[in-house]
Formats: sequence, structure tokens, C-alpha cells
Amino acid sequence: MNLNNSSISERPSTHRAVDSAEHAPSIRLSDRALQELLRLSNHYSVGQVTRLGVKGGGCAGLSYLLEAGSPQEGDYLIRVGSITLAIEPSHALYLDGLQLDIGEGLNNRGFIFENPNAGSTCGCGTSFSL
Repeated sequence: MNLNNSSISERPSTHRAVDSAEHAPSIRLSDRALQELLRLSNHYSVGQVTRLGVKGGGCAGLSYLLEAGSPQEGDYLIRVGSITLAIEPSHALYLDGLQLDIGEGLNNRGFIFENPNAGSTCGCGTSFSL
């Protein structure tokens, strides 16, 4: 699997205090995941990017968010290839080191999240716990 590393990380100017330990997460995309995100981004409205995050829920406690949306003040904007990912700083801890791939088999279709921070995952791989 050929992975595309995040090449540019930046935090837009913001007026809030930032903990010095906070850093932009490192995200890697396989070629297949990058191509699928490019395909999906063709349907975004002007100014939208791919938002990546987590939310409470799923059978393991946390589930992944991957959706079109506008960048918000304070978001990390991470460029991977020609895709821009927007990540809320509070989600960075959960996503640092994430590898995103695409499954194409009968039991494994869609995005596959390989997260080194996950203590356990559910059987379908869409939710995790620390």
C-alpha cells in the first residue's frame, strides 16, 4: 500500500489560547483513499474541504467522521496530495498517526481507518475506543 503523508500542516490564525503540547496530527492516505476523496470532492460546494474527526457513538465508543464541510476557525488544515483535510484541534489527539485506506472486498467496502491510538475497535472497524 503506497501511503501519501500529510505534507503541509497549518493552523489558521485564531484568538484562542493553544496548549503548547498541541500539534497538528499526522494523517496518511493510501493512493486508493486519496483517489476516492478526490472523486468525492468533485461534488463539494465552493469553499468546502474534507472534514475528518471523531464523535461519540458506535459500538466501541467513538466513531469516525468523514464529510464535506467548511473549515472553521482554529481547525488544522492538512494538505495530503491535492486534498485538504480540516480537523478540529480537540480531535487531533484521536487522529494522530491515522492511516486511511479503501477496502474493496465483499466484507470490507469503503474507507478503512487504521488508528494506532485505538485500544480496541469494533468488528466493522468504524468505531473504536482508547
